[in-house]
Amino acid sequence: MIVSRTDALLLMIASSAAAVTTTALTVWGIVDSAAGPVTLTLPVATTRQAASGLSLGTTGHYTALDATIPVLPSGPASLLGWAGALNQLGILAVLALIFLLAYRLRSEILFTRGSAWLVGAGGIVLALSGTVGQILDSIARSRLADLIGAHGRVPGEYYLFSVDFNVGPLVLGIALLLVAGVFEFGRRLQKDTEGLV
Repeated sequence: MIVSRTDALLLMIASSAAAVTTTALTVWGIVDSAAGPVTLTLPVATTRQAASGLSLGTTGHYTALDATIPVLPSGPASLLGWAGALNQLGILAVLALIFLLAYRLRSEILFTRGSAWLVGAGGIVLALSGTVGQILDSIARSRLADLIGAHGRVPGEYYLFSVDFNVGPLVLGIALLLVAGVFEFGRRLQKDTEGLV
């Protein structure tokens, strides 16, 4: 036995508690950032922002700025809210899959059509929500940096936005799609084996 019934039950409880906790923290963060001052790390899109006071003859520039903004403008605030919600959706997809797999291991019925479908759907949700959430977050932060004048651009310099992209959700989503294929293959093998008995 790989996972006992008690272990599976503990995984189900832990994933449910994590889902409730992370959702509450995400909602609180979205509401808090829209209601008052918020400190965000914003990209600085030019190499002309020189770091001063460095010793040993060192030169450098900075590419990010921690800025405290008293009130977020509505456009970037809504983009940041949607980014947070989409990232939370990806987290919920992973936690739901942990719950599902623990439940299936507890009941000792793992390879069903529904399991394969849910793992595949979880992979798609994670890949899409993680990717779109990061893009919306990058657009909002770049727009805020532009609005507060953090870029320090010279005339004629053009800048669209900076992307800080983590490929983790995309890669994990694709991996979950492959796992869904394994589940479907296992279901077919199980069905064929039952037909032989």
